[in-house]
Amino acid sequence: MKKFDAIIIGFGKGGKTLASTLAKSGQRVAVIEKSADMYGGTCINIACIPTKSLVHQSNERKLSSTPKEEFYMNAIAQKNALTAFLRNKNFHMLDDQEAVTVITGMATFVDDRRIQVKTADETLELTADKFFINTGSLPITPPIDGLENAVFVYDSTTLQQLVTLPEKLVIIGGGYIGLEFASIYANFGSEVTVIDSSPEFLPREDRDIAEEVKKVLDAKKITFVVNSKVKSVENRDGGVVVSYQSNDSKHAEAYGNALLLATGRKPNTEGLGLENTSVEVNERGAIIVDDNLKTTADHIWALGDVNGGPQFTYISLDDFRIVKDQLFGDGRYTRKERSNVPYSVFIDPVLSHVGLNENMAKEQGIDYKVVSLPAAAIPRARVVQQTDGLLKALVDPETKEILGCTLFCAESSEMINIVRVAMEAKLPYTFLRDTIFTHPSMSEALNDLFA
Repeated sequence: MKKFDAIIIGFGKGGKTLASTLAKSGQRVAVIEKSADMYGGTCINIACIPTKSLVHQSNERKLSSTPKEEFYMNAIAQKNALTAFLRNKNFHMLDDQEAVTVITGMATFVDDRRIQVKTADETLELTADKFFINTGSLPITPPIDGLENAVFVYDSTTLQQLVTLPEKLVIIGGGYIGLEFASIYANFGSEVTVIDSSPEFLPREDRDIAEEVKKVLDAKKITFVVNSKVKSVENRDGGVVVSYQSNDSKHAEAYGNALLLATGRKPNTEGLGLENTSVEVNERGAIIVDDNLKTTADHIWALGDVNGGPQFTYISLDDFRIVKDQLFGDGRYTRKERSNVPYSVFIDPVLSHVGLNENMAKEQGIDYKVVSLPAAAIPRARVVQQTDGLLKALVDPETKEILGCTLFCAESSEMINIVRVAMEAKLPYTFLRDTIFTHPSMSEALNDLFA
């Protein structure tokens, strides 16, 4: 049995960053990744990076005379080349360090102190003083009749491997993942239908924002079916037919050459053997951790999606900061200090948000003043020919601080970070109103939004 100072299970953002930090401090580290196709973690291989590559390529198709099928095939090839480059870079970033050993195999806990790793060639038994679980999340497969026998069914990972553009794509799930793929494939030229069980479109968003998003996606000729429950799927005519029932009990069908299941993701704890340890999981399968990300075993931590927190790469990185502060700092930074986590949904244009929206403020009984600005009023939006969208913010009328902001406009994924910094610094909205921004830029719209 080989002993390490630390064993990290999973090659995700938090784990790989922690591995380098521990190695530089003189500790011997083993990083266990079950698949050579996942070096670097979910983000660079099957999530953030490849999907944003497809977002970019699908937007470029508007300017191309290349047939859509050929353009799509080239986009998939470019995406694959990008992920292969990053995967190789991430592998060597760790494995080339003398104190780090990367092992490709499936790790299973034997007990609190030992793991068994099955590689392609052998079975290893390893132990360590500290363990860090960073295994990410997996797509949820809903219980739908006929799904197990349907041929043309994909999740958010496998759809990206499809080299032939589906003429018709049906998406089950109208959340953010479903909408990103709907926008991507509509831009590539697919006929897209989204079936969602929610009674209204984008229920988490304020209605004015949701209506703007719906208007843009309607213009891409995406068909939305809300408040409907999928009953079954079956193979038919070289594709798949989805049968669903609407709220008024009417039955209908949607045909697709491909079916995307965009019904959420769950913590990836399958096969870890946590039942052999004192590590506890909750009813959703997420590893239970305290604010320091320690599990119910004092020497085991869980970082990233697997602990049930927000499913963002930058949260996995922030989890690393929490653990690093415990190991090498004063331990003051915990999940309690984390606030105003922004997010972006890369539809076209991008939808970004931080803090409260009106629905949240009303639910919490918080007084606010709302300001808004149409994207068409921004000079830069006209320069880049993306005038769709709406900018909106909530301000505390007493403190003048920004309570929240939603930006549905070009380049909003960059702009939202500026707003978040102002919120974290507890600056009054006038700071952004009066800041000198370059011109023409999307950021200068914050001058007008907060005017």
